[in-house]
Amino acid sequence: MKLNRNFNLLLTGQSLANIGDVLYIVSIIYMIFELTGSATAAAFVPFTITSSMFISNTLTPLLMQRFNLKWLLAGLQMGKTVLLIGLAFFLPQLSLANFYGLFLLISLVALLDGCANPVTQSLIPNYVKSEQLLKTNGLMETVTQLIQTAMWFVGSSLLIWLSANELVWLTAGLFLVSSLLLSFLETIDFTPSKEQGKWKQISQGWQTVSTSPVLKRIVWMDVLETIAGTVWIAAILYVFVSDALLVDEKWWGFINGAFFLGLIAGSLFCLRFSDWIEQKLSQFIFLGAISSSLVTIFFGLTNLPMLALLFSFLVGVFGQIKNIPQQTVVQTSVPKAQLPTVFTTLGAIGTGTFGIASLLMGVLADAFGIRGVFILSGILLSIVSLIAYKGRVLLWRTV
Repeated sequence: MKLNRNFNLLLTGQSLANIGDVLYIVSIIYMIFELTGSATAAAFVPFTITSSMFISNTLTPLLMQRFNLKWLLAGLQMGKTVLLIGLAFFLPQLSLANFYGLFLLISLVALLDGCANPVTQSLIPNYVKSEQLLKTNGLMETVTQLIQTAMWFVGSSLLIWLSANELVWLTAGLFLVSSLLLSFLETIDFTPSKEQGKWKQISQGWQTVSTSPVLKRIVWMDVLETIAGTVWIAAILYVFVSDALLVDEKWWGFINGAFFLGLIAGSLFCLRFSDWIEQKLSQFIFLGAISSSLVTIFFGLTNLPMLALLFSFLVGVFGQIKNIPQQTVVQTSVPKAQLPTVFTTLGAIGTGTFGIASLLMGVLADAFGIRGVFILSGILLSIVSLIAYKGRVLLWRTV
C-alpha cells in the first residue's frame, strides 16, 4: 500500500515513541522492584499511568483549542523527552526516602502520553484518503502490536547489558527523534474556536457523542468490551495459569505472547482484505464480537494449556477484526473538525472504565473463582455483539 509522506512520518514518529514507552516502563518497573522488593509497588505503575491518562484525556480538548494538532503532538513528545532526561538524572539518587517522587514523574509522563493517542487518531483522516482509512488503521495496529510484542522481550533483554538508567537515556533519545520527525508533518487546516469557555471546550466531545446515535452505541460497546478485557491483565491471567491450568509461570508468558500474536494476525487480516471488509463493516464488527465471546468462554472452561494457547490467540484475532472496522466507523462518523474532541472523550471513557473494572474484576475473581470471571467476560462480549447486531444499520461510513 503506497502511503503519503505525512502518514509515513506520523507512523515512524509514533512507532519510535511507542518503542520508547515500552523501554521506559520496563526500566521503571525493574527499578521499583529492585528498590522495594514489592510486586505491589511495581504493579502500582500501570495504575498510576492509567489514572493520569484518564485526567489528560479529559483535559486534552483545552490544548486542542489552543495549538495546531501537528505541533501539539510534536510538543507532547518533546515534553516527554525533557521529563525522561530529568528522570535519568533522578534515578541514580533514587532511594526509599524519595521513592514517591518517581511516581510523580511517571504521572507527568502519562499525562502527556494520554494526549498523544487522540491527537494521532484525529490526524490520520487528514493525511490519508477516505478509501484508505481501513488499510491505514490496519497498518497502524499491526505496527503497534508488533512493537508491543517484541519490545517487552527486547527491553527485558537489554537490562542484561544496560542499566535501567541507561535504558531511560535511550528512551529519551527515541522521544527526541520522534518529536523531530513529527515536526516535519504538514500543518493541517484545523482552526478551532478560541472563544468557547473552558467547560464548553471540555464538554464538546461529550455532547457530540451523546447526540450521535452511532457514537452512543459504540460507547456502550466499548465500555462493556473494556470491562470484559480486564480479565487479560497480567495479575488475573497469572492466577488462571497457576490455579486453573495448573502449570508453571512460563505458560503465563506463552499465553500472553499468543494473545499479542493474535492481535497482529487480526491486524494483518484486516490489512489484506480491507476492500472486502470495507463493504461489510457492521458484519465484521458483529462477527468479531460474537467470536471473541465464544472463544473467551472456551478459554475460561479449558483445562488444557495448548487449547488455552489457541483460544488466547483467537481472542486477539477476533478482537482486531472487530476493533479496526469500528475505528474506521468512528473516524467517519463526524466531520474531521470534531474528531479530536470525540477521540478524547472515547479515551477518557476507556481509561476510566479500565481503571475501575480492573480492580472490580480482581474482587470478582476472589469471590467467584478465576474461571467465573472469564465466563463473565464472554457474556459481556455477547452483549456487545447483540448491541452491534441491533445497530448494524448505523455502523457504516457516514461522512
